[in-house]
Amino acid sequence: SPLPPQDHEKPLAVPNGELRISGKGKKLRKPRTIYSSLQLQALNQRFQQTQYLALPERAELAAQLGLTQTQVKIWFQNKRSKYKKIMKQG
Repeated sequence: SPLPPQDHEKPLAVPNGELRISGKGKKLRKPRTIYSSLQLQALNQRFQQTQYLALPERAELAAQLGLTQTQVKIWFQNKRSKYKKIMKQG
């Protein structure tokens, strides 16, 4: 009969949303977020108004768009980085 799986083989939930296999340290990442065109339109529009969101603004925008606050935060971080890179190039 097959042996039961050992505890060190079970994926463990980690607070930042990644899954780790304990013992091996290998990360199983969540799939990349695919934003709808409406979500992207709203995010870009808000970015043009302000490049930084306060916590209540982020929570409100996330709720409106059906995203998590983390998704909104990371989108803004990536957008700022991309914007700065473009501005640096001219």
